[in-house]
Amino acid sequence: MAASPPMIPISNPQSESVAPTPATPALRSFLSRLSATVRHGLSQRRPWSELLERSSFSRPDSLSDSASRIRKNFSYFRVNYISLIALSLALSLLSHPLSLLVLLALLAAWIFLYLFRPPDQPVIITGRTFSDREILGILVVFTVVVVFLTSVGSLLISALLVGLAVVCAHGAFRMPEDFFLDDQDSSNAGFLSFLGGAASSAAAAAAPAVATRV
Repeated sequence: MAASPPMIPISNPQSESVAPTPATPALRSFLSRLSATVRHGLSQRRPWSELLERSSFSRPDSLSDSASRIRKNFSYFRVNYISLIALSLALSLLSHPLSLLVLLALLAAWIFLYLFRPPDQPVIITGRTFSDREILGILVVFTVVVVFLTSVGSLLISALLVGLAVVCAHGAFRMPEDFFLDDQDSSNAGFLSFLGGAASSAAAAAAPAVATRV
């Protein structure tokens, strides 16, 4: 009786598949720091009821009085005013979904193709490998086109102007006589540290990835 032929081992192609690459540690660190600094900054805002207290509104006596009120109110309600401007931007973008999608695509391109892309993962499109300088040049050109040659730029500028108009109108008619300088100084320091923390977090998280490409 003839012996049965030996079995040929068959490899399972599924076992050789590469697992998807998780988010880079730099990106996770950046998002964590950004979330913490934003929460800290928002905790420094004044109560909205104080911002809209009717008894504190009056017509300014002169243009210089309006400028003085705006300066004092902006120092005191700084976080609230920044929130109002951000709300104006958000509402404008939500009312123009195409512009919002374009900005999100631009932001995603910067994050995943340059700022937080691991240096050992090249960008390959249609079989061609793009260098870091080429990727940077393409992103810069794309950003200039989106911001200056489309309606996205005018939309952002108009939203900023609307937010600034609301802030200036409130600051000019809100009487700042009941503010306390010590409390005001501590609020300014808190908000400035919030902005500095957010900026330093972004720089610290993106610096290692960018440094390898320079």
